[in-house]
Amino acid sequence: MVSLIQFTRRDMQQLQSLVLLSLAGLYFSAALPPTAAPLFNKPFVVIWNAPINKCNQLQVPLDLDVFQAITTPQRVPNQVLTLMYKYRLGLFPYIDLYDFSQYNGGIPQKGNLTASLEEAKREFTKYIPSSIPGLAVLDWEEWVPLFDRNTDLREIYKVLSINYTLQQNPSLTSKQATLKAKVQFENAARSFLEETLQLGISERPNFLWGFYLFPDCYNYDFLNPNYTGKCPKRAHTLNNRLKWVWQASTAFFPSAYMPVSLSKTHKAALFVRHKVLEAMRLAEFSPRPYTAPVYLYLQLLLRDQKDLYKDEVDLVKTIGESAALGTAGCVLWGSSSYFKDKESCESLSAYLSNTLNKYVVNVTTAAELCSNLLCRGNGRCIRKHYDSNDYLHLNASSFNIQKIDGLYKVSGQPSITDLRAWADKFTCQYYEDKNCSV
Repeated sequence: MVSLIQFTRRDMQQLQSLVLLSLAGLYFSAALPPTAAPLFNKPFVVIWNAPINKCNQLQVPLDLDVFQAITTPQRVPNQVLTLMYKYRLGLFPYIDLYDFSQYNGGIPQKGNLTASLEEAKREFTKYIPSSIPGLAVLDWEEWVPLFDRNTDLREIYKVLSINYTLQQNPSLTSKQATLKAKVQFENAARSFLEETLQLGISERPNFLWGFYLFPDCYNYDFLNPNYTGKCPKRAHTLNNRLKWVWQASTAFFPSAYMPVSLSKTHKAALFVRHKVLEAMRLAEFSPRPYTAPVYLYLQLLLRDQKDLYKDEVDLVKTIGESAALGTAGCVLWGSSSYFKDKESCESLSAYLSNTLNKYVVNVTTAAELCSNLLCRGNGRCIRKHYDSNDYLHLNASSFNIQKIDGLYKVSGQPSITDLRAWADKFTCQYYEDKNCSV
C-alpha cells in the first residue's frame, strides 16, 4: 500500500493561499477541451497487466501495492482491466499468416457478423464485471480496417478480397475489382470493429472501451539521425479516415514499447511524446462534450528482451512523459514468458523494490498533488509546452519517499519554489463539468 502525503484542511488552505498570493502569473489554458473524469479518482494511475501466477507458485514475493490495480491479460473474469484477445472477440474473420489457413470466413466480407456479436456478448458477460468501473481493451491485430494498411504478410487480405470481388463479378477489370474490394473490405471491417465496440459499451457501460494499439503514430524511423518522433503526415491522414473508431471509443490505448536502441536516449521521449499527442488529438473527435481518456500501454522490459529492464531514465521518458502530457494512466503489460522461473521472478522482484516502485510513487503523487493544488482537484496538470522536458516529479529537496512497515510513505510539503515551477511549466485540463480556475 502507498501512504500519500496527508494534508489537514488547514494545510490545504494555506498551500492554496500560497498559490494565490505567490503565483500571480499562473495561467490556465482556455484552449484545452475538458476531458473525462478520472475513472479511479486520481489524475494519473499505473496499472499492472502481466501474469504473476508462476512467481506466486514459486513463492517469490512481488511488491505490487504501488499499482492502482493488479490485473493479468490471461482469461480471468471480474478484473478492473480486461484485455480481450482475438479468441475472446466473437467470431472475427482472419487468416493465419503462418500457414494461411482461413478462419470464420478469412476476410471481413465473408464473416458472419451476427454470430460474432452473439459470441462476443457471451464473452463480455462472462469476463467483464457489471458491478465495478474499469477498462476493456479489445486487442485486434490480425488485419487493419484500412485496406491499404494491410502490407507485407497481410497483403493476403487484399489478394483474397480482390479474388472474392472477381468471383462475384468476373467482368470487372483488375482496377475495378481492386477499388470495389477496397470498399467491401473497409465497410465490413468497420462493421465488425464498430458494432463489437458498441455492443461492449451497451453491455458494460461502467467500463471504458477501446482498441489496443489504436491510434498508432507510425513514428518508427528510429535510424533517422534527425529523428523528431513526429507522426508522418500520411499517418495523420489515415488516422483521420478512422474517425468512426475515435467517435465510438470511450478510451484510447496506444502502445509505446521501447526498443533497446532508444534506451537512455532523448529519442525515447520523442517516441512516446508523439504517440500520446496523436492519441490526444484524435480523442477530440469524441461526440461527447469531453475528450476520451488515454491510457498508454508500456512494458517493464525493453522490447523483445527477456532480462533487460528499463532503468530510471527510461521510466522518466515513458511513464513520466505520459503523465506530463496529461494521459489518464499507463498500463504495464507483460507476457507469461517473461516471468516463468525462479530466476526471472527474482529479477522482477528486485527490479520492483529497487527501481520501479519508488518512481511510480513519485510520479503518481506529484500528479495528484499538482492536481489538488493548482487545479483544486478539478483537473489534471499538463505541460504548457508539449515539446519541453518538464515532468511531474517531487522535488527531492522537499519530499522524502520511504518504505516503512510495508508502506511507501511520502513526507514533506512543496516549497514556494516548487509551486512556482509547476505553475510556470504546467496548466490545467479540467474534467467534464468542472472548473479548473483557482
